[in-house]
Amino acid sequence: MHHGPAVTLGKDYAAKQKSKLGLILFAVYSLVYSGFVFINTFYPKLMGTILFAGLNFAVIYGIGLIVFAIVLGLIYNHMCTQMENEMEALNAEEVKS
Repeated sequence: MHHGPAVTLGKDYAAKQKSKLGLILFAVYSLVYSGFVFINTFYPKLMGTILFAGLNFAVIYGIGLIVFAIVLGLIYNHMCTQMENEMEALNAEEVKS
């Protein structure tokens, strides 16, 4: 009743670049989130300002943070896939030579 892994895992030649990209995107998100914390800490009344359709700034900023995190995740996935494909192609060329 046991089975092997679903895929064969090989060496990840793009691991270093993917780690660097992940740290950069984490820093970007951290800066945007720090803005949210800063405003809540020093200008809490601003967060209560109604901006759109009866929603206040805090709600819009919070939803924006969630959407931004999803977008960054999609960007990370796309860029990592490209890096992996490029590194695999380079490695395949080196092996042929």
